[in-house]
Amino acid sequence: MSRPQKLDLPLREGVSASALACPAGPWPLLLDFIAERLSLVSRRDWQARMAAGEVLDDRGQVLPPEAPYRAGRRVYYWRWLAQEHEIPFEEQILFQDDELLVADKPHFLPVTPKGRYVQQTLLTRLKRRTGIATLTPVHRLDRETAGLTLFAIRPESRDAYQRLFRERSVEKVYEAIAPWRAELRLPLPLCYRSRLQERAEAFMQMQEVAGEPNAETGIALIERLGEAWARYELRPSTGQKHQLRAQMCALGLPIRGDRIYPQLQPEQAEPDYREPLCLLARSVAFTDPLNGQRRRFESARQLPLSDT
Repeated sequence: MSRPQKLDLPLREGVSASALACPAGPWPLLLDFIAERLSLVSRRDWQARMAAGEVLDDRGQVLPPEAPYRAGRRVYYWRWLAQEHEIPFEEQILFQDDELLVADKPHFLPVTPKGRYVQQTLLTRLKRRTGIATLTPVHRLDRETAGLTLFAIRPESRDAYQRLFRERSVEKVYEAIAPWRAELRLPLPLCYRSRLQERAEAFMQMQEVAGEPNAETGIALIERLGEAWARYELRPSTGQKHQLRAQMCALGLPIRGDRIYPQLQPEQAEPDYREPLCLLARSVAFTDPLNGQRRRFESARQLPLSDT
């Protein structure tokens, strides 16, 4: 038996409906299954949300708290958290046409909903602001990193833009503030290559290991900032997780404000907004795969240039 076509449901507060498949299992009620599977929300809250009509079946009908569990169907809900810290920085839309939206992301703002963040994410804010339910990021940018993030508007053109990043056809330029250490005698500008992989004991961190390089970054000095710090230009030609942060740390130049490198620090309930990661996705340039036009976008944000 074929699975029913996924429903096209409206946004709620900028959040698209999520679908949840129901496997075979022992749950008497759908509420039992949802409360177990999506346990970041309490059973009491799920019960209230179902009573308010916020969980639907694959025909768009409301499923009440007493609905029996039925394997093989798909149910829909809208992600929502009872408590979510407001991130006090605003994104900017730098460009928008029928196919592409380019946003300038502030520090601390996640790109997509995950874990403790739903409303306070760039994607949700942009969906709420534009009303475009099909917005999809075409590349990754860490929550701690500020700067340019590209979104496809139409599902039909999404892969064409994502392919640009997969095939390394995008010229990406970042800026970072990191220590100035004359004793390292780095031959800047430098094309730095290394092999990165996740640490077995700390999956949040990447580490350099022996083997064929899988990460390549061009590193150049922009300016000295007093005796202790400098501003660097970073040009990654690959896209490994935490590539810039891990490679700069491996060179003895951990980026200012980094809470993952060189030492993984405990995640705070609310970030210290006074100490952002000093890493900025400054510019991107590429040939548009849909119309052949040359595109170049530049962030309007600035990293702090203090030498203290």
